[in-house]
Parts: sequence; C-alpha cells; structure tokens
Amino acid sequence: MGLAHAKSNRTLTSREPNNMSGFLASVNNLQDAIIVSQNGADIIDLKEPSQGALGGLSTHTIQTVVDHLWETSVVSATVGDLEADITLILDRIEAVADTGVDYVKVGMFSQRHIEHCLPSFAYHARRGVKIIAVLFADLEFDMLATIHACKQARLCGVMLDTAGKKSGSLRQHRSLEELIQFVSSAQQLGLLTGLAGSLRAQDIATLMPLEADYLGFRTALCRDQVRTAAISECAVKDIRSRIQRDLSHVQHA
Repeated sequence: MGLAHAKSNRTLTSREPNNMSGFLASVNNLQDAIIVSQNGADIIDLKEPSQGALGGLSTHTIQTVVDHLWETSVVSATVGDLEADITLILDRIEAVADTGVDYVKVGMFSQRHIEHCLPSFAYHARRGVKIIAVLFADLEFDMLATIHACKQARLCGVMLDTAGKKSGSLRQHRSLEELIQFVSSAQQLGLLTGLAGSLRAQDIATLMPLEADYLGFRTALCRDQVRTAAISECAVKDIRSRIQRDLSHVQHA
C-alpha cells in the first residue's frame, strides 16, 4: 500500500466556527487552482467538469497542484465517475490519496455504490485516508441510512451534490427542510458536511444559516457561467465576499 503522502494534520473538523460554511472551489488545472487559492477559497477541489459530475483528473495533474499549493491550501480530489466496482474504486482511492491530497471524494451514483461499495471504504479510512462520500440530490437514496453507513465506514464527511448538471440545481431538487436534515444529521455523527450542485451566488444567503461546513461552487466561478470554461477571478472574489458577509451575519445572529 502507498498512501505515503497522507497529511493527517491538515484537516477540517466538523462544527469548528472558523471553518463554518467555508468556500470550496472546483478547478481542473494548476492555473485556476492558483487563482482560487489567492482569492480566498478554503478548499481547492480537483475534478474534470467535462467528464461528468465528479470527473477525475490524472494523478499527475493532481500531484502538480498538491506540490505547488500544499503549504497554503487544503486540497480535495475526486476519483471520477466510476461504476460500482469495489476493486476499481479502492484502487483509485489509493492512487488519488498517494498524491497527497487532504480529502478524496467518491460519488455514490447508485444504490449498489451505497450498499456494495461504501462499506469497503473503511479499508482505506482505517489507514488514514480522509474520504468524503458525495451523495446526489437528484437521485433516490435513503438519506439517514446512507449517512449512518458513511459513519460506519469511517468516512470523514458527506457532501450533497447533483449528478445531472443539466437537470437543475441543488435547491431545485431538495427543499430547505431536507437540506437542514442532511446537515444536522451528518454533523450529529461528527461528519463534515458540504452542499453543492450548480449553486449560484444568490444561493449563499439562503444556505449559510444551515451552517454546513462548506459550500461548493464550479459554474458560478467560471467565465460566462459555463461549467467547462476557465475560472473568472472576479467571480471567485464575488463568491468569497458574499460568503464572508453572510458568515458574519450568521455568527452575530
């Protein structure tokens, strides 16, 4: 087993006030990673938007970003849109973890992923790999049962995203009450929580009071709001300022 680059001292802890509703920015290259890092992103999330909801980057690209930014930035990376094959997923988790990322994100695209593959993630979790399960608001699953399964598998967090980027945003698929339940249920178990899924700048004021550990953005950060386009520095600054402003409102409420 590899996992030589695991950085156990570089973690976010659920419910730490200073990390409340941090800013996760998804990018697919070093240039954009530097832009979001320099403009206030709390987590640099590496994925390839042209390859699906959680499209995976090459380990070389991931390693390049980690090597440049590990001293200043928390970095996560997806394993890709993988089928429910335990061996395939475990091998990819190991490969991504060996680049030195702080978190490895794995998508639960089907009930088979949840029932057949998820329990096996404990194999890597016990060895210090910090795995975040990505659940999908536009797919059917038992929310509470799946969150508990993530805890049993020793995962460090759960994220609620959307699988079909043309089928609507997180807010279109889940009510505010469902999002509150997701965040509170996971945090009660000590899991990190993230909300994403075609979030817009206007969604920040609504979602900040839920106190998820982070909010994830991709399309809202891109030029002309095109998900596969390059990152816009102005858009990154706008999201950062909105999160900071609404974070202050939540903390003083």
